[in-house]
Amino acid sequence: MDLFDTAPIALPHADLRYTPHWVDARTADHWLAELLARTPWEQPQVFIHGQHFPVPRLLAWYGDDDASYRYSGMTHQPLPWTPLLAEIREWVQVEVGERFNGLLINHYRDGQDSMGWHSDAEAVLGANPTVVSLNLGGTRRFDLRRVGSTRIEHSLELEHGSLLVMAGQTQHYWQHQVAKTRKPCAPRLNLTFRLIRSQP
Repeated sequence: MDLFDTAPIALPHADLRYTPHWVDARTADHWLAELLARTPWEQPQVFIHGQHFPVPRLLAWYGDDDASYRYSGMTHQPLPWTPLLAEIREWVQVEVGERFNGLLINHYRDGQDSMGWHSDAEAVLGANPTVVSLNLGGTRRFDLRRVGSTRIEHSLELEHGSLLVMAGQTQHYWQHQVAKTRKPCAPRLNLTFRLIRSQP
């Protein structure tokens, strides 16, 4: 871990910190290969304007027994922590100084897989949630815009082995996306750790 590379991202009403080389390349390569091979990926569908559409990526939800997670009309029951994911979670908890009981892994197979504009502001995450994003594989652009705006205000290249921490009031005031791209893009995994609080 190279903590000296950690840099805050200066945006109003946001607490964002980015560490580009949080784990060394060899460790990141090992984690990527293991997770690509062993994760039971799903591609759920969302219901929009009377039709069902598959989400444009694969995903898996891991967590403690009581950490079910509902967003975008879908309820995810947690898979049990694997030894590798439990180890990664411990590294993340030590780094951030907070506890996490859930993990959403998004698998972007190529540049056509994406994540639309959203905030991680579900009630089960609490008032000022901390969401930690570990990035493995191909580099993808991460965009930020103010809630209620259509203009991208900041973009960040999320690199292999990097860690992005979003905390404080970030989710109240900012939305983020991973847009489609026509550029050649290697498969990418995004591991987002969060704390699911008592169900409302």
